[in-house]
Amino acid sequence: MAELTRAGQATALALATVIFACSARAAVAPDEAAALGTTLTGIGAEKAGNADGRIPAYTGGLSQPPAGYKPGDGRLIDPFADEKPLQVITRGDADGSADQLTAGTQELLRRYADFRVDVYPTHRTMAYPEYLVAGTRRNAIDARATDGGLGFENVVAGVPFPIPRDGREVMWNHRLHYMGRMMEFTYDSWLVNSAGQRILTSVAQSQWGFPTVDPGHQAPLKQDEPLFQWRLEYTGPQRRAGEAVLFIESVNPIRSPRHVWQYLPGQRRVRQVDMPDEAPHGSSSGAYTNDDAFVYTGALEHFDVKLLGKREMLVPYNTYRLTYHANPREVLHDHHLNPDLLRWELHRVWVVEATLKPGEQHAYSRRVFYVDEETWAAVASDEYGLDGQWLWMVYSLPSYNYVASVPFTVNHVSYDFGTGNYFTPFLPGPHGGVRYVEPPPAATWSPDALAGAGIR
Repeated sequence: MAELTRAGQATALALATVIFACSARAAVAPDEAAALGTTLTGIGAEKAGNADGRIPAYTGGLSQPPAGYKPGDGRLIDPFADEKPLQVITRGDADGSADQLTAGTQELLRRYADFRVDVYPTHRTMAYPEYLVAGTRRNAIDARATDGGLGFENVVAGVPFPIPRDGREVMWNHRLHYMGRMMEFTYDSWLVNSAGQRILTSVAQSQWGFPTVDPGHQAPLKQDEPLFQWRLEYTGPQRRAGEAVLFIESVNPIRSPRHVWQYLPGQRRVRQVDMPDEAPHGSSSGAYTNDDAFVYTGALEHFDVKLLGKREMLVPYNTYRLTYHANPREVLHDHHLNPDLLRWELHRVWVVEATLKPGEQHAYSRRVFYVDEETWAAVASDEYGLDGQWLWMVYSLPSYNYVASVPFTVNHVSYDFGTGNYFTPFLPGPHGGVRYVEPPPAATWSPDALAGAGIR
């Protein structure tokens, strides 16, 4: 394992083996929380750059659109388009960077001679709204994990555990990471099979609401209240046109599992359906399970969770060029995403290992998550099958929306190394990009409204 960063090393080594021994554990002391805004950013990332200068010091994020951006355009232009790679990693020289590459990246390099990792200068683009920074400061002192880390109390809008003591706190930070209040976009989802055949699995108009980060939401979060509300209306391919789906994800998926309603034109009715975490995702042809969406969504009650520390890793980052690319067929190569459109940067990530508990059931026996310290969004995962052999991986393709001041962490890609298939959902570039808007009426998120949206 790569050497831990100095600020992360003391925290990780001292705290990674801490186990919840009681129903609720104390938050950090006020003098420790005082690091927020001084040695740490307001949401808990290390402010300082790294030892060799490849990770720069944090200076406040990206606050202005680049020259050439047209106000109102949802398809963002790349603010770093003129930069050239500092390093190009190919199959022949991957060993020299192995400690900064996930197992999945190393496997892509080993399998495919045309795959490469173009390493660009690191940019710390993320900036948080001040009310979420204030909530994060409050959480650092008041928030507590409960039920062996499967629940929490006294968490308000913001990062729940900005100075994490264990892996479950890191994963709570990921689950509740900031994605804005409301966004709308139309997207493509594509499956590419082992023969290189490109299959359009869905075209959908989507609405995404995040009520817990409303500035007016001052009270501590209730674990059964909606975390995000997601409504889809499918327009393609033809076999799916007219379908509609509504997802309601609660803050705590153990206390209140997700609710999913589906409208099918042939049945002319809305029905509630199950979407268990461990089931294969319906459009991915087995490339990942439902809880692999967005790198990880769901509950980790089936797993023992351990914090392995913080590492400097090469991960996809500031991927404007790929996310907003207008032609999806140029994004998709036969066995992987187009390396010409991918951008890799060196960032500090928290590494969390989840191991399946004895007697529990899941497709994976072990999972390793890489959680970005800047956004608290998971940016990658390696997934190991029940025989202990590693077969799957997921990458996020994050970029910072410099217009709305929100990280866009929805688009991702999953690879199934057992079959050779890969799957990438939520490509907004072909349809005009992403827009952040005011929340719609509450009735938008009802099953009745879903029935009215479907094509009969």
